[in-house]
Order: sequence, then structure tokens, then C-alpha cells
Amino acid sequence: MDLIQVNQEKCIGCGLCAEVCPSGCIIMENQVPQATDRNCIACGHCVAVCPVAAMDNVKAPLAKQLPLENVPVLDADTAARFLRSRRSIRRYKQSPVPREKIVQLLDIARLAPTGGNTQGVAYLVIDNAETLRKITAATVDWMEEQVKSGSAWAQYYTGVVDTYRQTGQDVILRNAPCLIVAITSKNFQPRGRDNTHFSLAYAELYAPAIELGTCWAGFFEGCASAKYKPLLDILKLPENRVVTGGLLVGFPKYTYKRLVDRNPLQVSWWD
Repeated sequence: MDLIQVNQEKCIGCGLCAEVCPSGCIIMENQVPQATDRNCIACGHCVAVCPVAAMDNVKAPLAKQLPLENVPVLDADTAARFLRSRRSIRRYKQSPVPREKIVQLLDIARLAPTGGNTQGVAYLVIDNAETLRKITAATVDWMEEQVKSGSAWAQYYTGVVDTYRQTGQDVILRNAPCLIVAITSKNFQPRGRDNTHFSLAYAELYAPAIELGTCWAGFFEGCASAKYKPLLDILKLPENRVVTGGLLVGFPKYTYKRLVDRNPLQVSWWD
């Protein structure tokens, strides 16, 4: 089957499909789009941009695209307040998150931009309380080993380890009822990590719309990236997969009343 199909009765020969194609795999011949032998990255631009729905692409079918006529566009002030209102949540209600909500969250996360539309991010969702406690314990053990070995990160880990050892407080997963572990192929580095960060950023931004809070699981990610065997034994990942990110998810225990400021904007213009 040909890569692209063009409805000749609809096509107006505008050439927009060829113009927006990032890999140049579509050219215009006699005002008709034609596929070349260049690699199509399945981004769907060609199908999405066609003003008369005349274009179809085997890798990005028209049937799976949604029309945009009535999609609301946030005004600048509303968008700014929405983005500023997102907060990292470290205190959660001790109630489980329905799995359908997690699926809803990740169904948006998967739509995040990726390098060359490579995608490739999968998700391991852990919502078993005992398993989450084991992950916290293993991560603290790893951090303590780093402290004892004089790691450059020791200054950041010492207080965390001491707090856990002395109080039992979960300073790793923050007693979140759910941990989303992003995983990619071992052969997918470093793009897999970048794609993961785009994906989880989408999840973080979308979460408040479905009443969820999130926080990046940085200590867990560091431990997993170091390939700490006790942690990997808990996760039981497929042989060809590696952890590229972690996100805590739950219902926020508290509601924030104000928008917090950040450091002043720093911009330099190159002339």
C-alpha cells in the first residue's frame, strides 16, 4: 500500500502537506502530493494541515485524527494562571487513585512531543502500598551507600537518609498512593530520557484538571538510573528496558491559595 492516498476530487493542490512535512517525504508533482522514498516519521502533519481533508497517510490515518473547529483556545491570562498554579504535591490523601484516572492521565502524557516523533515511552504503574514501601527503603539504602562512599551527591542525601532512619518518614515517595515509572528501551538513550521528561511534564500539567496532584520522583529516578540491583529486583523490568523517570500521583491533601513567584526572568539577546 502506498504511504499516502490523495482524494483527487477534494485536493486543491495547495501544497501545504508538502510544505509542513518535516522529513521532506512529500513533494508536489503537477499540483498533486506524491510520497518520496525519504523516511516518514508518522507525525501526521500532512493529514492534519489539509484544509479539505483530502490527504490520508498509512502511518497517521485521517480516521484517527480529530477535527479542531470547536476547540477552545485559552486567552493569555488564563493560560498563564493555569500554568503558574501547578504545584509539586508532597502531601497526599491516603485514598487510592482509581486506575481509570491513571489511564486518563497517561493517555494525555503519551501525546507529548518527542524527538523525531520517536515516542517509545511505556509506563509501569505501582499502586501497591507494600511495594511502594519497599521502593522507598531500597532507594534510601542506595543513598546511604552513596553517602558512605563519599559521592559528590552525599551532601544532598545525608539529610534525607537521616530523616528516614530517625523518623521513618517517607521522604522518597512522600506516601503517595501511586508511582508511575516511565521506561524505555535500553537502545533508546539519551532520547528516551528526553521523551520521558516531555511526557511526564504533560502528565503534571494535565493532572489538576482531573483532581490529581503530582511530584517528580527524583531520588527514585537517580537510584534506578544507577542500576541499583535491589531496586531493579523490585521493579522486575523486562531485560531490554530501563527506567527513565518517575512521577508520584495522588489526591492532594491541601489546596494552595496563592501563585508563588520564581527568580526574575533572565534573557539575553544575541546580535
